[in-house]
Amino acid sequence: MTLLPQIGSAPAVEDGGAPVLVVPMGADRQPGPGAEHVLDQLGSWVDEHLEAVGFSGKPGDQAVIPTAGKLPHDWVVLVGVGDEPDHETVRRASARGLRAAPRTERLVTTLHQLHTPGALAATVEGAMLAGYRYEAYRSKPSEDPLPEVLLAAPLPSDWAEQVERSKVVADAVADARDFINQPSGDKRPPDLAERFSAMAVEAGMTAEIWDEDRLEEERMGGILSVGQGSHRPPRLVRLVGPGEGPKLTLVGKGITFDSGGLSLKPPKSMETMKTDMSGAATVAAAGVAITRLGLNVKLEVLAALAENMPGGGATRPGDVFTARNGKTIEVMNTDAEGRLVLADALSLAAEGSPDLIVNLATLTGACVVALGLDYAGLFGSDDARAKLEEAAAEAGEKVWPLPLPKEYRKQIDSPVADMKNIGGRWGGAITAALLLAEFTGDCKWAHLDIAGPARSGKTAHYLSEGATGFGVRTLVQLAAQMAGD
Repeated sequence: MTLLPQIGSAPAVEDGGAPVLVVPMGADRQPGPGAEHVLDQLGSWVDEHLEAVGFSGKPGDQAVIPTAGKLPHDWVVLVGVGDEPDHETVRRASARGLRAAPRTERLVTTLHQLHTPGALAATVEGAMLAGYRYEAYRSKPSEDPLPEVLLAAPLPSDWAEQVERSKVVADAVADARDFINQPSGDKRPPDLAERFSAMAVEAGMTAEIWDEDRLEEERMGGILSVGQGSHRPPRLVRLVGPGEGPKLTLVGKGITFDSGGLSLKPPKSMETMKTDMSGAATVAAAGVAITRLGLNVKLEVLAALAENMPGGGATRPGDVFTARNGKTIEVMNTDAEGRLVLADALSLAAEGSPDLIVNLATLTGACVVALGLDYAGLFGSDDARAKLEEAAAEAGEKVWPLPLPKEYRKQIDSPVADMKNIGGRWGGAITAALLLAEFTGDCKWAHLDIAGPARSGKTAHYLSEGATGFGVRTLVQLAAQMAGD
């Protein structure tokens, strides 16, 4: 587990307790909680300095001020939150405060005192996620300490419980990031399946791993088709939580490396393909968090794991396979493989008649073209889509609904099978989602295409370059809503 900052409590800011103080500033440099005390103690020169450096208090602004002994802190970090900040603004401001802070073992913040619903949870999550580091393959660990983050008094009576919940969620995001950031050679399907299983069992879930023989017995033709070009066979991981409430099934695409198969990707496009199992990592980590939080949902997690390689046994363009629900797919492009493993996993999910199925997948470049790098495409039945939109908004993750027009279904018609796995140049994210819909039965279902936001090309606010863990917070919030928490 990657080390994250520790969270504690502190007296009021005027009592000291940490070398660095992080306080919010509103629009037009209106002081937020704790900031008025700072400005009074430091004097009018601070306002003149902020004017000179262009700090207005809008979200994203930050300034580091030396106190010259006028406060019981050596440095003050001012972070802009604008007018009426929401929880995502607070989450990002907390992250920016931690990143901007001079090197220290301890900092204290008042961001959680903003009059914003969920400000305490957002402050904790932002700080913890900004402190994430993936150093498993470095010969020497970073010399920069991870500061302990102290929440300044006054605090609500249940602050410790709120912090613990936020830590569980942040830990789950970090777990997903760890899985995704790991090089593909060290997370082949059998290896990753064992790690998912061990993590889940430790949290109190039950786990099954279906090997290639079991996959054959269970008619999982899509997973077998994608994985047959690799020397390391595919796996399906099934995790079940202990809850007894509404049934929620989470399904994740887990392509541990995507070469494109015989429809080979260009070399540049392969460089980030260790992240093509982001959907599986996200649902596994979210499932563990939901279980640890004791949310009363009947939870099932299905992670479909395969390595898409151009070996001698690889699926050829034009081959046809039969998915678990009996429908056949002609494979016209082996680089459109995620929808094939999901076809089997969704079929299995639908057999359990859950109240809601949600699948996550880094599915299409077309979705990135449509929505860019920050938004996930959201598809599905109207009521399921609405639930996901609400959960994502509360969790601070960006999704955008896209249509499933029936008239586009003919684009995946095949002359020899029930359907083909690609639908042509136009509307590629939609035709991929329409294929998935063929395997969801009569269940309420939502599909998140996370090809854009699953990975960040830069470090910003609480994101680090590499895996983001996008979707974990949304799925936990969804489960909480279904459980009535």
